[in-house]
Amino acid sequence: MLKDLNELAIRDLAREIVSINSHNITGETISGFGMKQKVAAVVRLIRSAMFPNIYDNMVVKESALEKIVEKRLQEAAVLLDCIIAEVMVNQCHLQKRERTDCDKCRENARKITLHFMKQLPEIARLLNTDIEAAYCGDPAAVSNEEILLSYPGFEAVSIYRLAHALYERHIPLLPRIMTEQAHSATGIDIHPGAHIGEYFFIDHGTGVVIGETCTIGRHVKIYQGVTLGAKSFELDCNGNPVKGVKRHPDIEDNVIIYSGATILGGDTVIGEGSVIGGNVWLTHSIEPHTTVYNSTPSPIITK
Repeated sequence: MLKDLNELAIRDLAREIVSINSHNITGETISGFGMKQKVAAVVRLIRSAMFPNIYDNMVVKESALEKIVEKRLQEAAVLLDCIIAEVMVNQCHLQKRERTDCDKCRENARKITLHFMKQLPEIARLLNTDIEAAYCGDPAAVSNEEILLSYPGFEAVSIYRLAHALYERHIPLLPRIMTEQAHSATGIDIHPGAHIGEYFFIDHGTGVVIGETCTIGRHVKIYQGVTLGAKSFELDCNGNPVKGVKRHPDIEDNVIIYSGATILGGDTVIGEGSVIGGNVWLTHSIEPHTTVYNSTPSPIITK
């Protein structure tokens, strides 16, 4: 049957597909071709600079370490500058409905890239607190290397911290692409807009959801299946969700949230030092140093 798909038929199929999807390809878009691959490459370069023994593909001798890190940072900066400029120029074109060069956008992209690169030492410091939290919080962890190489929680958080720095500068698309790539790889969904303090540990991780307006304090530990989400969406006069409002809970310092717990609402605050048990459902605030758990279920056993 494949011989029936001759050159003319393939040409007609191509024309039809492009026609159907043209608004997603050449219409109101701010991303460029290959954007997902470019973003993944930037993340790989930055993490290779931070942890070359983990993320770099080549063996790095200690004597050459600084040179290799410098090279990876330079590569990352050049690529990131191009990506940011691309989305900013395209966004400017979209807003102005015209197709002209935008030198101001490219100048702003350069400033944002430089600012982001200068933040990398602080991000590296934060990630080291996350590694320490994982090592101290998991009796199964035997080394920092094991955490770096195999823990999905650290994989997701390391990408989130990079994405959050770009989100704070109002860069469109890129932060979300980064965290969704982490989501695809780990099953952990952290919106880049969330604010997460140091010494953060997600144990096991699968199914964790952390919403955009969520704030998490220091020394917080959460387990798999935890949702820090919104209760419901306020709608505008046209029936569309209202954006830019506080929708997700605040988790204060030294809180532990066990597997399957669901905590919802922008007004919900989990007080410092509290423990939230497994499968708990919360839509209201909890005072500091409170333990919340469900009643013991009564299973029915039959033969």
